[in-house]
Amino acid sequence: MDQLLIKAQTLIEALPYIQKFNNKKVVVKYGGSAMLDENLQLNVIKDVALLKLVGMQPIIVHGGGKEISKWVELLGHESKFVEGLRVTDEETMEVAEMVLGKVNKGLVQMVEQLGVKAVGISGKDGATIKVEKKILKGQDIGYVGNIIDVNVELINTLIDNNFIPIIAPIGLDENFHAYNINADDAACAIATAVGAEKLAFLTDTEGVYKDPEDKKTLISALTLKQADQLIDEGYIGGGMLPKLKNCIDAVRNGVSRVHILDGRMEHCLLLEFFTNRGIGTAIINNESLFEHEK
Repeated sequence: MDQLLIKAQTLIEALPYIQKFNNKKVVVKYGGSAMLDENLQLNVIKDVALLKLVGMQPIIVHGGGKEISKWVELLGHESKFVEGLRVTDEETMEVAEMVLGKVNKGLVQMVEQLGVKAVGISGKDGATIKVEKKILKGQDIGYVGNIIDVNVELINTLIDNNFIPIIAPIGLDENFHAYNINADDAACAIATAVGAEKLAFLTDTEGVYKDPEDKKTLISALTLKQADQLIDEGYIGGGMLPKLKNCIDAVRNGVSRVHILDGRMEHCLLLEFFTNRGIGTAIINNESLFEHEK
């Protein structure tokens, strides 16, 4: 009986969040180790399916970098990166499209097995993501796209017809050439364009730390002012720096809350979305603070 009461209390705790985010769009950027472990994959997809079934409108934007690197190496080539971005020649672009397409349809299959409808697309479909060539500090890194526009027509059509859109980060330029896009950038641009209430990044870290060497310094909620201050004072570095900047930009452009979560933790989305304490770091504007965060 005690266990049943605990389960009931958990549902009651989730109720205000279910009400607050009912029929709201939420974008999940799916990547990192959570994509490589079969059990974690299934748990992430179960979480997204539950978000849909309790009334939210989830959108998945996925990466596939580690899988792309594996196939590039199998073809006898070396993966090259400049400031975290893959140098993408014509052959690498073909590999990226192949791998991302395979990942995309695999995720669709997993969602459908749970009795929820899903459609996999890339930014090429319906001219959803328009890009230009990204030039990094004067260096040409190949077919890597910088997003200049997101057309939400196809995404909204899928949502209106009760599908979960699952989006691979590939876009087209004005000459209809395909470009690889950083999945974090794609998730932020899509969340902003659709007016998402939430954007969640599944990563290989527990969240934002003031001191990465001290696990006790995990920050559960950051306002824009606090996030800017952490960056200005030099507390944020490495791969977290561009990710946190993406989060800040998304909130400044209208996304109410952005979450950085440890995708290696089972059911991390549910724990962050539906509990008072949460488990990762939420980047928010002052107007979006919940009572327990003030």
